[in-house]
Amino acid sequence: MTYYLLSVIQPADGEPPSAEALARIMHDVEGFHQELREAGAWIFAGGLHGPETAVVLCPGDGGEVRVTDGPYTKGEEYLGGLCLIKAADRDAALEWGRKASLATTLPIEVRPFLHPAGD
Repeated sequence: MTYYLLSVIQPADGEPPSAEALARIMHDVEGFHQELREAGAWIFAGGLHGPETAVVLCPGDGGEVRVTDGPYTKGEEYLGGLCLIKAADRDAALEWGRKASLATTLPIEVRPFLHPAGD
């Protein structure tokens, strides 16, 4: 088994979904999470506050750390949430990513961790 990170790609611009649409999305996301649990693929998932809440810590000379409010990079998209799963192979992880994309209605990046899960 390998751990995979499913990253939810949130557009920086645009209108948020209506309350009705958001309720439907959250229902679908919870259904997706339940399917992961039942398949034994669930590790963790969660949404993130917007990039305006980010704080970046950068090491400097002499052990100093510079603290900067805001995201590390500015862009048209940002990380809106994540889901950590375990899957037998890339194809299985991509299938979970496809289901996540349908549930969230957003793009999903699927990326393996460097080392296999220690199950």
